[in-house]
Amino acid sequence: RVVLMAGAQLGKTEAGLNWTGYVIGHAPGTLLLIMPSLDMLRRNSKTRIDPLLSETRQLRPLVVEAKSRESGNTIAQKDFVGGSLIMTGANAPTGLSSTPCRYIFADEVDRYPASADAEGDPVNLAVMRTATFRGRKKIYLVSTPVIAGASRIEKAYLESDQRKYFVPCPHCGEFQVITWGHIVWDEGKPETAAFCCQSCGVLSPEAAKAGML
Repeated sequence: RVVLMAGAQLGKTEAGLNWTGYVIGHAPGTLLLIMPSLDMLRRNSKTRIDPLLSETRQLRPLVVEAKSRESGNTIAQKDFVGGSLIMTGANAPTGLSSTPCRYIFADEVDRYPASADAEGDPVNLAVMRTATFRGRKKIYLVSTPVIAGASRIEKAYLESDQRKYFVPCPHCGEFQVITWGHIVWDEGKPETAAFCCQSCGVLSPEAAKAGML
């Protein structure tokens, strides 16, 4: 189980899409992608999944062509050689409790409803579908945290080995986590914001962040 708790628009979903492409191309099996709602699923399928499959030349020949609703290439399902990508909303209990799956990609879990109708927690329902795969399964939970103490992704992160993302200081090379408490700027001039190294104290401006990452 991989848990990624991070801020908005930092590439969490994109990492999951890259993993989805890897599964299709190198380790085929049934992958369940769960979005917070069916509406978000439809939008995500058209704007992110379809381009991933159609514009990646290694994946394009592996996926069933979209010729009809029964073709194995619909908004909610993309069949490929050796497996299938099944997509559902966290508010749809039927999609969470049917076919066994080897992989789960649960996106923005803090926006899931507390229960899929009366069936229980959506994440637990999905995880139960991997039971038959034992040591061969992989589960990716990702979200921006919402409410401390009531956050699914926070709870999952605290159950993990709690790794953090360390970056090197461009000046002394000391690895550290970028935290808000070490961002400083001149009063009234937010455009001067910079990261203060916890080891050498040298300031690194916004322009240095890409290299640090």
